[in-house]
Amino acid sequence: MFDNLSDKLDKALHVLKGHGSITEVNVAETLKEVRRALLDADVNFKTAKEFTNSVKEKALGQNVLTSLQPGQLMVKLVKDELTELMGGETAGINLSGTPSVILMSGLQGSGKTTFSGKLANYLKTKKSKKPLLVACDIYRPAAINQLHVVGDQIGVEVYSEPENKNPVAIAQNAIAHAKQNGFNVVIVDTAGRLAIDEAMMAEIADVHKAINPQETLFVVDAMTGQDAVNTAKAFNEKLNFDGVVLTKLDGDTRGGAAISIKSVVDKPIKFIGTGEKMDAIDVFHPARMADRILGMGDVVSLVERAQEQFDEEEARKIQKKIAKNQFGFDDFLSQIQQVKKMGSMKDLVGMIPGAGKALKDVDIDDDAFKGIEAIIHSMTPTERAQPAVIDGSRKKRIASGSGTSVQQVNQLLKQFDQMSKMMKMMQGGGGKKMMQAMGKMR
Repeated sequence: MFDNLSDKLDKALHVLKGHGSITEVNVAETLKEVRRALLDADVNFKTAKEFTNSVKEKALGQNVLTSLQPGQLMVKLVKDELTELMGGETAGINLSGTPSVILMSGLQGSGKTTFSGKLANYLKTKKSKKPLLVACDIYRPAAINQLHVVGDQIGVEVYSEPENKNPVAIAQNAIAHAKQNGFNVVIVDTAGRLAIDEAMMAEIADVHKAINPQETLFVVDAMTGQDAVNTAKAFNEKLNFDGVVLTKLDGDTRGGAAISIKSVVDKPIKFIGTGEKMDAIDVFHPARMADRILGMGDVVSLVERAQEQFDEEEARKIQKKIAKNQFGFDDFLSQIQQVKKMGSMKDLVGMIPGAGKALKDVDIDDDAFKGIEAIIHSMTPTERAQPAVIDGSRKKRIASGSGTSVQQVNQLLKQFDQMSKMMKMMQGGGGKKMMQAMGKMR
């Protein structure tokens, strides 16, 4: 995510991160490179210029040149300004109303229908809501079918009237259906349209006026960069939407839309789509995104994701097994399953400070655990519980059954043994010592 921009900003700030002397001249040169990096990322020219002017003004005002750590202070100023540019505070979604009505708008191909499903799944699983999806795309029968498929996938009801060609009536009927059947959120998926299509824009304005939604979201493909910003501006003039959803952010190496859209339309980015799966949706946090863009990771989001998958009872059982030296491959397998539920591996690595940069040229596949799982599944229950019994002949059988080599089986056994010893150490006083050592390093 934003790899190109992160690289260029890192190079631009490299001089100031060192311990060399900082002058007004090299601050100006650095900010010139920062502006160039933003322009290359497809950030609006006016936005990029205002950004660097603001950073320069604050840098000189805060005596960066004479501070003890000028480079670090400069990076902090850039980070704070990036955060402010992307919205400053995290913007929540308005779920007032009985039911709460959310109107989805956007261009064709922006991922609006898929995101409607993701949002329904998010509200159902994270907010304990009972959502209803509404198919209001009267122009593409495939869109109605797509929403039904998505609804079945996440266990959410979809309201549709395939024969009705009046989106206003469909939306109103859906809200009445929601009230009668105990749904507390209604997500209305409308047809994709072009901002230049006056008839289509008038139609969605009519739907908006008729159902008076608590929340109107504009869904846009982040990879379209500055075009996304221009389209958002045109839609906002017609709809006055409440917030922006950026889809396909996992494939966006530039980041122009995420950085400039707030400053152009003065509406917050509320959600981002980070993958194809139904749980690949995140609330947009400007400060955390600024950290990631500057290569500082996003530990808070990583911990939050871990906590969502964390099973306290399971953790207690594993803790007891570690203490008794009974931690086996079945337990390891259950830990792998929990990690996989946290999201794509590349996204998770990007949240670890420094790891994204260190592994930027490494292709991190979501099937990274496939070989390990195959090896474990080829073991007998006894071998999984007591890895020490695995001798040469057993290794050959496991390798044959898993489609791997004896060398790979040996490697896994060695890594598992090292991990078990480390976990045992963390159970004792070693864990405390390690945390104290890490505290001194900061």
